[in-house]
Amino acid sequence: MLSLTRTRASLLAAGAAAAALLAGSLSSGISHAAAQASCRPDGLYATPGVDVPYCSVYDAEGREKMGADHQRRVIGYFTGWRTGKDGTPAYLASDIPWNKVTHINYAFGHIDSANRLSVGADTPANAATGLTWPGVAGAEMDPALPYKGHFNLLTKFKKQHPDVKTLISVGGWAETGGYFAEGGERVNSGGFYSMATNADGSVNQAGIDTFADSAVTFIKKYGFNGVDIDYEYPTSMKDAGNPLDHQLSNARRAGLVKGYAALMKSLREKLDRAGAADGRHYLLTVAAPSSGYLLRGMETFQVQKYLDYVNIMSYDLHGAWNEYVGPNASLFDDGKDAELASAGVYSTSQYGGIGYLNTDWAYHYFRGSMPGGRINIGLPYYTRGFKNVQGGTDGLWGKAATTTCPAGSGLTKCGDGAVGIDNLWHDKDTAGNESPAGSNPMWHAKNLEKGVVGDYVTTYGFPANTTLTGTYARKYDATLVAPWLWNAQKKVFLSTEDEQSVAAKADYVVDRGIGGTMIWELAGDYEWNAAKGQYETGDTLTTAMYEKFRTAAPYGSRRAATALPTEAVTVDVDFGQFPLGDSNYPISPKLRITNNTKTALPGGTEFQFDYATSAPANAKDQSGFGTTIVRSGHSGSNIGGLKGDVNRVSLKLPAWQTLAPGASVELDFVYYLPTSTPSNWTVTFGGRTYGLAGDLTRGTTVVEPGSGTGPSPDPSPDPTDPGGPGGPGACTAPAWSSTAEYGNPTTVSHKAHQWKSKWWTKGEEPGTTGEWGVWQDLGAC
Repeated sequence: MLSLTRTRASLLAAGAAAAALLAGSLSSGISHAAAQASCRPDGLYATPGVDVPYCSVYDAEGREKMGADHQRRVIGYFTGWRTGKDGTPAYLASDIPWNKVTHINYAFGHIDSANRLSVGADTPANAATGLTWPGVAGAEMDPALPYKGHFNLLTKFKKQHPDVKTLISVGGWAETGGYFAEGGERVNSGGFYSMATNADGSVNQAGIDTFADSAVTFIKKYGFNGVDIDYEYPTSMKDAGNPLDHQLSNARRAGLVKGYAALMKSLREKLDRAGAADGRHYLLTVAAPSSGYLLRGMETFQVQKYLDYVNIMSYDLHGAWNEYVGPNASLFDDGKDAELASAGVYSTSQYGGIGYLNTDWAYHYFRGSMPGGRINIGLPYYTRGFKNVQGGTDGLWGKAATTTCPAGSGLTKCGDGAVGIDNLWHDKDTAGNESPAGSNPMWHAKNLEKGVVGDYVTTYGFPANTTLTGTYARKYDATLVAPWLWNAQKKVFLSTEDEQSVAAKADYVVDRGIGGTMIWELAGDYEWNAAKGQYETGDTLTTAMYEKFRTAAPYGSRRAATALPTEAVTVDVDFGQFPLGDSNYPISPKLRITNNTKTALPGGTEFQFDYATSAPANAKDQSGFGTTIVRSGHSGSNIGGLKGDVNRVSLKLPAWQTLAPGASVELDFVYYLPTSTPSNWTVTFGGRTYGLAGDLTRGTTVVEPGSGTGPSPDPSPDPTDPGGPGGPGACTAPAWSSTAEYGNPTTVSHKAHQWKSKWWTKGEEPGTTGEWGVWQDLGAC
């Protein structure tokens, strides 16, 4: 038993400590804010005047805290419609492999006719908030919660797995421009298109504010950790997105990108303010397209600075919307993509031979503006496929017969999509008929591969005595990292994923410091049921990723591959005035530079920046600023992957031109494939080099030019300068040569640093391959 004296002393000590902490917090609010800012991910926008509690989610390096065995994200989309109430197999929250995932995105919420986030009316039939599953083990409701349905179960299991975060995903293909009413009919309300953008193309700030306020209320009510926006698509490319929305979306194309940016900024700021009040950081993420076609109409994807991370929809790269037969989600290009070849992509010199329908290209598109750790690549747990395929290698890069398109598709000529037993998860067209697409969960595709007719086929409308025609032979292309099934008798091609491709993609994530993976959708994963002799819903692929990631090194948390100045100035840069849609070739925006400092920028002031290797190293200006590529991250085709992450550009104010405080200058800029917002800017004048405040780089201090205490580092020192850090005799290791072959390990010197190779390499310049690339920086010499 404790004595009263000891108890009283403990209480007094605790009280004194609390008083000291309180006094400290009152007298050093700036220190507390600075401590929170130290956890802010590199490049993430900070809402002005708000002490965002970043450290509740991120560590001191700006990396997300996800549990000791989760070094990379495994994000699973969990859909609300697989309830089992229609007789087909259910997939409930109790089926999620909670110990293998890091985040769950619930699909989908929608925007109602009043511009509010909604999942429909709270009725007993509402799958999200009212449905129950009596007698289903694991699906018992938590009686402490005021709602039922999927949301109840998600909250219940999250209590058991507190490291897992849940987000409400809003939109999707079917509900970007409308929503489904309680009776199942679609309400063409306008959704994102009208909520964020007015009919004249201007920003609908009132609609945005209504939605953003409702989103904050929604996640607090149902216990979500954030919001995921699945807007398909805010691009200026005509006829993009769901054909049911084209009448509305096409009329607003000129303003969709601006509306998207305003929406994400408002969401970020309102979530930050709510998070500061609640003592927790709320996540904001998006599902982003991977197609170079769609991204060409999204300018430079300016919203990336508002996002905790981006989930790339690196799938649906080929499908029955046209006749070109190819993989659903290849990791790399092989230089043979029939769709790209038909469009002249490989033969047009300005493209540099770069194929842009693959995951690696899409990753590099975003890597130009974000650290690898704020990017997740998408994996499909479903197939896409064709029938009546002619040519190609076992169907690959062949052609399907052209045919009429599904009713309501808005297309005039489609490829012959697989149907019937090869299309188990099909959608229906607006006439209520099967949409040919070869869409199957991976567990069904594995049964096709094994020649098994699962006992579940009767629930999908097939007779119990169904038999398979022909053999579904598994094929694999190591260059593409893509498996598929080929039925030579039926000429059916089904693009798949399996353990081999998922393991290769997981290795790709680990090797490049990428944040993780996103799965559409969890219900497609598989496992073998030996008792029944068939594949069923399971977690084989998710477990394979978890095993790869749990002992991996932490992901890449820095955007720049080379050192940047620690002092930044308020010189703003902006790429704007993009030509719209198909007029945007070459991609030719105006680059506006605005001097918001109190010091005039003299003629000859040099600007440098990085842009993603998703675009070839041939950017130029047409305004006399002498744009040159000072460091190329990649050259030649991208067969097997792009070598480096970024190309570095230099341009200078003309010698006769001074940029006064408050003044702007514009130049015509030109490049040939899409790239996200150029980053890692520096400005050099008066013998000093600064970063730019708008880059939001971790560890920088905003200063007035000339007010610092010493010279800033030059990110591109001249290695030929005898008096400089790269001069002769400064390093003892042999100088790197672009023509030499280097094994593992080999140490070289380059630009005043010593570098060690991690594996065989040739032609990859040290300092350009990133922290997870072939060259390890051993430090200055």
